[in-house]
Amino acid sequence: MKFGSVAIEEAIGAVAAHSVRMGDAVVKKGTLISSDVATRLRQAGIETIAVARFEPGDIGEDEAAFRLARILAGDHVRVEAPFTGRSNLYAESSGILLIDADAINGLNAVDEAMTAATLPAYKPVVAGEMVGTVKIIPYALPESLLLKGAARLGTGALRVAPYARRSVGVVSTTLPGLKPSVIDKTVAVLENRLEPAEAHIVRNSRVTHDTDTLAREIADQAKGEAQLIVIFGASAIADRRDVIPSAIEMAGGRVEHFGMPVDPGNLLLVGSIAGKPVIGAPGCARSPKENGFDWILHRLLADVPVTRADITSLGVGGLLMEIISRPQPREGGESAGEE
Repeated sequence: MKFGSVAIEEAIGAVAAHSVRMGDAVVKKGTLISSDVATRLRQAGIETIAVARFEPGDIGEDEAAFRLARILAGDHVRVEAPFTGRSNLYAESSGILLIDADAINGLNAVDEAMTAATLPAYKPVVAGEMVGTVKIIPYALPESLLLKGAARLGTGALRVAPYARRSVGVVSTTLPGLKPSVIDKTVAVLENRLEPAEAHIVRNSRVTHDTDTLAREIADQAKGEAQLIVIFGASAIADRRDVIPSAIEMAGGRVEHFGMPVDPGNLLLVGSIAGKPVIGAPGCARSPKENGFDWILHRLLADVPVTRADITSLGVGGLLMEIISRPQPREGGESAGEE
């Protein structure tokens, strides 16, 4: 593509690079300069104009953006018709956004003419939400460059994992001094968190905070219809040998990982029993404010595996906003019971 200022006579057949005002009329950028437009420009006293002129093998910005966006779009992602060199991508269903970051970075590194931007990986999204965009910077680019970008992008680098788990079992443990109203509010907060996934609580139990009793309840819930089990401890987990992890193992389950580099959310536990994921919720999960519990909960609701490596990779960006209601905010010291 050639770009630069030319005499009006030489601009015919090229595209206006910038908008030009002629009295009350405007030739918008991107307009094809026809003989009629050139005549009106001359009559307005304009002698030169900045234009872009395609060369053999060039692909226009809209077509290029659309082609790359269609390659980028994976499962449950639709591509919008392009405009001004941009093609947006939207979620077709609610779920978790999955991204091949290497593919996106690879495309962006090929040449400054091609760009792709997305929402953060693993972000919960709803149907109709914009999840990404492809923007071609110049008015056109060589097809050879487009093909190089497409090769780096691969296929389906941006996709949505729809929510798949709809039934959740809840176990709340009790200790003297823990008000029933606190548990009630905790369950209500969880119900709100489940709404975007159209999931619901199918069993809501309260048991004393001891290993044997909790183990029996976990084993019983594992036999039921719940596809995910969430445990709210009257006392937050402080060690792998504490009540909740011990009860999961006693019930025949497994503790996959305890602790996460997300604050609030440090004291979260992820396990499994009978093929069903189990979350030992941190104390901050009682708050409606975003915390590490949200990140893990929504991934599991979308049936996205959560491994130890997944959790340990969350440190960058894992320092979330302070929950003001915490008895011991992080700036003044931490409390195991609130993490």
